[in-house]
Amino acid sequence: MKVELVTNLKRKATEILGELAVDREPVLITQHGRPAAYLLDVSTFEAMNERITLLENIARGERAIEEGRVVPHEEAKQRMRRWLE
Repeated sequence: MKVELVTNLKRKATEILGELAVDREPVLITQHGRPAAYLLDVSTFEAMNERITLLENIARGERAIEEGRVVPHEEAKQRMRRWLE
């Protein structure tokens, strides 16, 4: 992973963004020697958000099963038919 000082980001933003677009390698931005932020290309960020959303939905479904909030398959099909109409 690349590491850049926040001052370098200020001075060379166009260059750093250009490299990021090509390499798609996250850049750790440091400030006063400490991690401050990660810089990601748009497609990587969007893909990460999609994965997080999917994992959250799976976890929500698993909780529903554990809590007994389920319906039989036929009832679910009927509900979906009504919802799609």
